Amino acid sequence: MQDRSRTMAVAALVTTAALGLTACTAGEPEPTPGVTDGTVTIGTHQPLTGPAAAGYSSISAATTAYFEYVNANGGIHDRTIEYLVEDDEYDPVKTQQVVEDLVADDEVFAIVNGLGTPTHSAVLDYLDEEGVPDLFVSSGSRTWNQPEVYPNTFGFNAEYVTEGAALAQYAVEQQPDAAVCVLAQNDDYGEGLLEGVETVIGGNEIVEIQYYTTGDEDISGQLGLMQAADCEVNILATINGFTALALGTAAQLEWFPQWYVSSSGGDYPTLREYLGEENAPLLEGLVTVNYLPFSPDSEWVELFGQINDEYNDGAPFTANTVFGMSVGYMFAEALAAAGEEPTRASLIEALESGQLVGNGIVPLSFREDDHAAYHSVGIAVVNDGVQDYVDTTYNVTAGQVTPVDANPVPLENEGIPDN
Repeated sequence: MQDRSRTMAVAALVTTAALGLTACTAGEPEPTPGVTDGTVTIGTHQPLTGPAAAGYSSISAATTAYFEYVNANGGIHDRTIEYLVEDDEYDPVKTQQVVEDLVADDEVFAIVNGLGTPTHSAVLDYLDEEGVPDLFVSSGSRTWNQPEVYPNTFGFNAEYVTEGAALAQYAVEQQPDAAVCVLAQNDDYGEGLLEGVETVIGGNEIVEIQYYTTGDEDISGQLGLMQAADCEVNILATINGFTALALGTAAQLEWFPQWYVSSSGGDYPTLREYLGEENAPLLEGLVTVNYLPFSPDSEWVELFGQINDEYNDGAPFTANTVFGMSVGYMFAEALAAAGEEPTRASLIEALESGQLVGNGIVPLSFREDDHAAYHSVGIAVVNDGVQDYVDTTYNVTAGQVTPVDANPVPLENEGIPDN
């Protein structure tokens, strides 16, 4: 009887200890992936090599340089930001591999600025299933703005439809009777921009539509058909290399129409490099759209130039430099707003709060029911070798194009979010 009592007492003691351990464990918060007392680790997939590397590989280098600048000045909430950049060669299969490694092996806090529609689409569901914040996708596809389906995914670029509509609206205001034509990349990019043009002038009013593929650098046939159709305004959904190719090919045909180009293919310094200084006059009058600061007198541009010189080995300063550093600033702003002990949930809450402003020519649009960064874009024109905004900004919502005033976000605290 005494032995039985002793056995029962021991069992009760063990049970009590186990319950106490369980209660203690249950009371401790789960560690947040990628967050330590001194660091926040995030990752991305980028085309550092392969067909899309030209130009685009400079984006992540600029983002890294911005983070190094922030880290050198104390970080965010006393944590440095580590940015793991993996090369996916612009291959969706490779994208899946590197992103799964970043999530499963490196345990990143978030994926930030994964580049490309076909590539990022390959990991969209995976990141959603894993509950990983999927931030600032580098693509203008509408796919990223579906908060009811992908609550952790946020876009960065203005949508291709938005850019196409804004370009078409400016074209009809400047040249109301001109014959409008479209040259588009044969993918989601081209289709999106074309849809935007059609919302403004109607599909039947586009005189000629031609497509190209990035694997074929001979577009003389397309340009020849557009010339034969007497196109006067050509709206392009082209990357920079094909924008330069289009202008150069047209010049060889002794044809000089007006060119309107999306932000993805309208960067003046990059186009001038492609064409060569002797052909730079072909870029005079080029019209493009953008939503980030790139005016020569912008305080943001001045700061990013200094960061580029000090932390990016003085790499060529282009629109992609501004793009990459703007991405870095947006993440730092979100991280600061996520609190001193950030979690994935608090990061998403910060983005959906409507309080973040970014650094664009208009404040960010992020809300709980809207995961698109920018619905407004400004018109920029090349004049005397300088690309700058003109006094025209459009908001594009539900197919309606409305003129609005630009409202540039001012530079504060030396470009480091207050935290």
